Amino acid sequence: VHTKTHSTEKKCICAQCGKGFINQSYLKKHQRVHTGEKPHVCSECGQRFTVSYSLKVHMRFHSGEKPYQCTECGMRFFTRATYKNHILNHSGERPNVCGQCGKSFKDAASLRRHFHSGEKPYSCTECGKSFTQAANLKIHMRIHSGEKPYSCTLCEKSFTQGSGLTVHMRTHSGEKPSMCDHCGKHFKYISYLKKHQRVHSGEKPHICSECGQRFTVAYSLKVHMRFHSGEKPYQCAECDMRFYTRATFKNHLLNHSGERPNICGKCGKSFKDAASLRRHCHSERPYICTECGKSFTRAIHLTVHKRIHSGEKPYTCTVCGKCFRQANCLTNHLWIHSGEKPYSCTLCGKGFTQVNCLKKHLRVHSGERPNCCEHCGKCFTDVSYLRRHIKVHSGERPHGCTVCGKKFSDISNLKKHERMHSIEKGDIVKTEILGLNS
Repeated sequence: VHTKTHSTEKKCICAQCGKGFINQSYLKKHQRVHTGEKPHVCSECGQRFTVSYSLKVHMRFHSGEKPYQCTECGMRFFTRATYKNHILNHSGERPNVCGQCGKSFKDAASLRRHFHSGEKPYSCTECGKSFTQAANLKIHMRIHSGEKPYSCTLCEKSFTQGSGLTVHMRTHSGEKPSMCDHCGKHFKYISYLKKHQRVHSGEKPHICSECGQRFTVAYSLKVHMRFHSGEKPYQCAECDMRFYTRATFKNHLLNHSGERPNICGKCGKSFKDAASLRRHCHSERPYICTECGKSFTRAIHLTVHKRIHSGEKPYTCTVCGKCFRQANCLTNHLWIHSGEKPYSCTLCGKGFTQVNCLKKHLRVHSGERPNCCEHCGKCFTDVSYLRRHIKVHSGERPHGCTVCGKKFSDISNLKKHERMHSIEKGDIVKTEILGLNS
């Protein structure tokens, strides 16, 4: 079998697409592209994969494990392939060489994109279109014949190419195979991943002609331009309120309709917004810490929590040496050194180091208050404000004054109260000093 890797011999041929493989096991794995079979299931989130290695890499996303570390810059990676590709940035090596002209490229994808103009020897007899490779001509011919050999086993939709079926299957599985090397976030399409990577690279190719502000994606610029023009294209028919974006408009409509489209799959309870549903779903906490009894919704959250007891902080800042329990905490910390604020408000341009801070800020513009009190219906922009408010109903006053014993529901009120004691104490001292001097 090993000698076949050195030769071009590929005796195991796929009956559906004609692709050849050096052994039967590779062919069987490939055939899952056509059948849609995904036998490897993630025990954490239920996502399915065609091969065991994909599951292994996916599990690292849950655990936060990045086993491949660059010795030059300390950056860590989920997969060996992305690690090796990163190494080339430091070495300057370009191992992928064109056999025709000798031009070299850092990665195989760039080499594949490199073609010699005019060299398209494979022509379609139907329409005359030419191709650089016979395989591309074969796929093109299916447009004329109507042949769609790749069928979805779930909805019977068919495709001319295996890649088309692969992308389509993600609509059923929810799979997001395009993974960011920097933060582990997954995306359904490579184009979405490329846009996301601008968050890490700082690239902002879309520039506002009015104020010069830059944006990572074209849509953000489009929304931003409405801030200059004052255009609010989405108007509520009920109250005439206008909105910059469709998302904030749709969320506003739920206030009038009373519709609660976000439904819990387990108990059927419905919610107006996705945030309320997420909080509800997190009520079940089957993963319990043996040290302190605290419970969690997911095993990975328990794993991270246990580091509080063990003192383990596996993520180290290469600039100042500070250590962190979670990878995302290190990522946020690094922006202190760089001064980078990658999450920008498309309406006013204010920058933030964390996406959740940007989300909270956007509610200032939209007027959205998704965190509602179950007792009185009062809504708040931030869940911390809601928690503080709930204490009014519960009567809970956990913050006690060490001087007089008075209790408060909120720590900020306690601090204000303690200042009164400081002022009183200062007045007494001042009176005593004046008394001594008189």
